[in-house]
Amino acid sequence: MADPFLHTIPAWRWALTQTRRDLRATSMRVLLVAVTLAVAALTAVAFFADRIERGLSRDAAQLLGGDVVVVGDQPLPDDFARRAQADQLRTARTASFPSMARAPDESGGEARLGSLKAVGEGYPLRGQLTLGELDANGTVQRRGPAPAGGPRPGEVWVDPGLLPALNLKMGDAIWLGEASFRISAVIVNEPDRGSGFSSFSPRVMIRESDLSATELIQPASRVTYRLLVAGPARRGDVGAPADVKGAVPGETATQAALRRFVRDSEPAVEKLRGVRVETLDQGRPEMRATLDRAALFLRLVALLAALLSAVAVAVVSRDFAQRRLDDCALMRVLGVSQSTMAWSYALQFLIVGMMASALGLLLGWGFHHVFVHILSDLVNVSLPNAGWQPVLLGVGTGVLLTLGFGLPPVLQLARVPPLRVLRRDLGQVRVLSLGMAVLGIGALFGLLMVVAQDLKLGAIALGGFVLAMLVFAVFAALAVWVLQRAAHAFAGRLPPWLTLATRQLTAQPGHTIVQVCALGVGLLALML
Repeated sequence: MADPFLHTIPAWRWALTQTRRDLRATSMRVLLVAVTLAVAALTAVAFFADRIERGLSRDAAQLLGGDVVVVGDQPLPDDFARRAQADQLRTARTASFPSMARAPDESGGEARLGSLKAVGEGYPLRGQLTLGELDANGTVQRRGPAPAGGPRPGEVWVDPGLLPALNLKMGDAIWLGEASFRISAVIVNEPDRGSGFSSFSPRVMIRESDLSATELIQPASRVTYRLLVAGPARRGDVGAPADVKGAVPGETATQAALRRFVRDSEPAVEKLRGVRVETLDQGRPEMRATLDRAALFLRLVALLAALLSAVAVAVVSRDFAQRRLDDCALMRVLGVSQSTMAWSYALQFLIVGMMASALGLLLGWGFHHVFVHILSDLVNVSLPNAGWQPVLLGVGTGVLLTLGFGLPPVLQLARVPPLRVLRRDLGQVRVLSLGMAVLGIGALFGLLMVVAQDLKLGAIALGGFVLAMLVFAVFAALAVWVLQRAAHAFAGRLPPWLTLATRQLTAQPGHTIVQVCALGVGLLALML
């Protein structure tokens, strides 16, 4: 006769009771630890990758000098600047070309080829130009960020290596063409230095208003003119307020203004010879390629960790289901319906998944700081704060691992026949069923899409692991067949322990093949 009390317990209350009880058991604790470690590994990589990608994107704009740059081999028309300023965008001009820098005659009169750069008001728009001083021992002493607009009239900033080459020191004079300038600072870091051949020459920076006094620009001079265009200042830009924290209010409007500027400038660019518009995607493809490769690599690392965790969760949950067969058979005898059992186990695994996600997020957040510390010498920049994407990724991954890979074998407990209390051979957890296959494939596909964020990358990884599992399954089945034949051929002649081990492996060939595939996929992911 059914116990009427069991029918009055809501599924959620039963799930809480079951969770409290099962957390005292080994299987559920192992499942909780497996999901926690999976989420911790994923979120640690995700937090670090998100901060790296945000930092690369931020610094890429600094390397470009602005959000958009108009480049030409002739003085740029004022229409570009007026068009940008009409959309509330900031502008700054630069002109750069190779030129000789010469020491005064009383200092030896040495000359060196340098890269002269004349900068206008507002420069730099993105990032900070850092200045320093060269002491008597030839050591650069960092001074701090340079003021916007470049050196004062009559002054020049130079690379530190140029001073000993010309036998000069701080405060000395240096000749550029027909004008003499006083060396007031050395350049420690220049955000938009670029990667061209001229960037290898020592930098010599003057104010744009002093360029005409040098008389260096002649009809045959090869000068590169740039108009830098950018939106409102961000943290890290020269002259930015102290409370600027990355994205500024109205950034969407700024992005629209930048797109409008690029679009409206295209007709004028087509009419002018040697003029082009550069953006992060168009004008600096090497930066975009670096960002894409870094993001792809980090996502692939997270994807391999997710696949390894899925294998662990599937194996542990099957063991959990195997240990609960007798309990579920007794519950069926007492009158608990299949739907009640299924809902209770689903809620129980959801609770465990949320708990593991929370613990994994805390561990991942802590461990990603370890990554930052270990790689501080390689990533020698100030990384911005991470966004909410890693948090959503961690929670989604934890729930997906628990429900998608842990729940399918457990749901078979709802179908355990009551007769199992008398016949222990009934109601065994099947290695594979249609429902398990559908849920497992759906969960795996969802995990790949969530972590990889790329259909092609996810398909390649999924296809590779499916192929690897097929190979492992074939060799495992072959090994089990050989063991079965060997056990029959050498019956009575093998040591007892070897005979017992062989019988254990061949008694349930499907279970053995699944374990071999799980171990193989795990080792494959670790080696990759």
